[in-house]
Amino acid sequence: MEDPVSEIPTVIQRLTQSPPGQQSQTIDAFFTPDASFVHPFCRIQRFRGSRWVVKKIYQWYKVMSPRIEMKIHSIAYDSENLKLYVTMSQIFTIWIIPFHVAPVTLTTVLSLTTNPNGSLSSPSATPSAEKSNEPEKEGGAGRGGAGRGGAGGGGAGGEGGASYADVVANGTPDSKTPRTAQTNGQRKLYYITKQEDLYQTSEFVKFVLPHIGNWIVLAIHAFATVFCVLGVFLWWPFVWMEEKGWIPGLVLKGGNIIYDIRREKVAIRSGSDSS
Repeated sequence: MEDPVSEIPTVIQRLTQSPPGQQSQTIDAFFTPDASFVHPFCRIQRFRGSRWVVKKIYQWYKVMSPRIEMKIHSIAYDSENLKLYVTMSQIFTIWIIPFHVAPVTLTTVLSLTTNPNGSLSSPSATPSAEKSNEPEKEGGAGRGGAGRGGAGGGGAGGEGGASYADVVANGTPDSKTPRTAQTNGQRKLYYITKQEDLYQTSEFVKFVLPHIGNWIVLAIHAFATVFCVLGVFLWWPFVWMEEKGWIPGLVLKGGNIIYDIRREKVAIRSGSDSS
C-alpha cells in the first residue's frame, strides 16, 4: 500500500468479498511471507511461509459464509509505530446452520512494515528491500521521468497514478517483475505483517450463540457492574488508604500480596508480542 488509510478499505473488501483467486492474490500482494494472524478463535504465529496458513483461514472463512456484508466505520493510522486501526461491522452467517446470522462489530489492528520480505528475512536482504521501497530522491535521473509520472505520481503513460490496491484489483503484471516495480516503482510501500481482530465478548459470542448469546453476555456484564458498585462500598477503607498513599506506598508496594509485579515490566516494555 502507498497510502494505508485510503487503500485499506479496498484491501479489506477484497479479502472478505472477492472470489478465492482474487482473495489469494490480495494476500500475496499485501501480506508479508511471515505474516501472523490473531483472532478469538484461531492464531497463527510468525514463521517462514505463515502467509500460506493465513490464506487458508480466509478461504475457510468464505466457505463458512460465502456472502458477507460489511461496513467500515473509522480508520486511524499511527505512523510512528506503523499501526493501522480499522473499526468495522460485518454480517457473518454460517449457511449450513438455519437462521444463523451474526452481525458483529470489531476493531482490526494491522501492524505494517516497509520490508516486503517480513521480519524473518535474512539481514543481508532487509536493507535492499527497504531501499527499494524508499521514494526516489528529488532530482534523480532515470525512473522519475514522464513515463511513470515523476515524483508527483500522475503521468501519462504508466501505472504511476494507480494505487497499489488498484493494481491488485485489476491484475498484477508479469510475476517475474519485482513486486515494487509491479506497482509504483519509486514510492514507499507498506505491507501487513500482523493482523489482530479484536472483538468484545458480546460480539464474538454471536458466532457460536446467535440471537441469544449477546443477551447472556449482557446479563453477566450487568451482574459484574452491580458487583463493582457494591464492592467499593464494602471495601471503602481500602479506597481511603489508597487516597492517603498508604497503598501501594507503604503496603503492597509490589502490587501483589506475595509477588512483585515489577519483575514483569519487561513483558510490556516493547508494547507488542513477538508474534
